[in-house]
Amino acid sequence: MRLPRTAHTDRPWRIHEIAHDFTVEDVWALPTPGGPDDLVWLVRQLADGMRGGVTGDGLVSRALFAVRWKLGALLGWDKPGAGVGTRQPSLRDRMPADLRDGPRGPDLGSSPFTSLYQRDDEWAAEMGNKTVHAVMHIGWVPDGSGGYRGRMAVLVKPNGLFGTLYMAAIKPFRYTGVYPALIRSIGREWQANSAERGVRRSHTGGLGQ
Repeated sequence: MRLPRTAHTDRPWRIHEIAHDFTVEDVWALPTPGGPDDLVWLVRQLADGMRGGVTGDGLVSRALFAVRWKLGALLGWDKPGAGVGTRQPSLRDRMPADLRDGPRGPDLGSSPFTSLYQRDDEWAAEMGNKTVHAVMHIGWVPDGSGGYRGRMAVLVKPNGLFGTLYMAAIKPFRYTGVYPALIRSIGREWQANSAERGVRRSHTGGLGQ
């Protein structure tokens, strides 16, 4: 499910306009088959899942997140003054007028992420702390067989040498514990909600609204 970085960089996403100094850390194909207008469903699913905080799914993933948040609390990585809008400016400050004045996307509650913008084929949210400024980008792309599916890219801008070392240190854990569990969870929930999407489409003329 992991894709080359060019799977993100070669597409004309609007995020390129405002995150040009970020590095594409990871790109993943999501097990979320659907129709051309179904990104709204995926965004809603992800937002609902993140409102209680980001924890992932599965024992290993939950344990890794628990350790990360505990370290952050002890070392002050996630204090309010360390995040977006205080220590580092929000990417919304870079957004062109059409993105800034358009749909922002859903509220994410206690999650560290904040929505930046939402379009028909992409949604972006940002978070920041003392280690990194990061963007989660969800795109909706043709799957090559007449359907569509989600694609998740993570863009990062480490804060100094410590941030760079931190991102390198957690990389093995992201690949072995966090991402696989998270993507499996997204796929299971997407499949579980397929009947609801079908009912809503029948009442809205095919649009996932």
